[in-house]
Amino acid sequence: MGDELVAGSTYLDGSIATYLDKLAGAEPEPGGGSVAALVGALGAGLVTMVTSLTLGKEKFAAVQGDMTEIQEVAERLRGELGEFVSLDAQVYRAVATAMKLPKETEEQKAERTRVLQAALKEAATVPLRVAEAATQVARLALPAAEKGNPNAVSDAGVAVLLADAAAQSAALNVKINLAWIDDGSFARETWGRVELLLSETARLRDTVLALTYSKL
Repeated sequence: MGDELVAGSTYLDGSIATYLDKLAGAEPEPGGGSVAALVGALGAGLVTMVTSLTLGKEKFAAVQGDMTEIQEVAERLRGELGEFVSLDAQVYRAVATAMKLPKETEEQKAERTRVLQAALKEAATVPLRVAEAATQVARLALPAAEKGNPNAVSDAGVAVLLADAAAQSAALNVKINLAWIDDGSFARETWGRVELLLSETARLRDTVLALTYSKL
């Protein structure tokens, strides 16, 4: 994978080593927002793992329906978060491009401001969506820990930790973009949503971890 994504490709199309090398490079993307999405996707994958180790086993017959539903949602979230791994880098790139627009005349300044503000809102919205998806992963980790195969309960615990980390990481990326946005109403509403999500993921983290340790 080169410095730019090939049209239609994503970071997930390459190897883990390639992504890590690019992450550690001098370019500003992929950055923390992309990593937040990746961590959330890993959490979703672990929830699916717990369900996969529970489904089809006679001793867990009573929870087969629940596990099937959890797995379906977890896989949808894993796909969404996987897309955000590359999308976050793309919206950052749009902001960087907007900042380079000419501003020599009043008309150019106005156009640059318009394009930049739109790009910044998108750059704040993507990590918000990552935080929302991560919170859903944390919600799934609770029934996975409660009802899933107890031999995999530690994986449910890791899943909720990753979901919380993803939400917290995404929140930082929301915040840094909101600082540049002129629309105060958008900034307040967006950050208010983030605060609610962080409160929920923190509560779920503590609940699932306590349950996990009690089963180990």
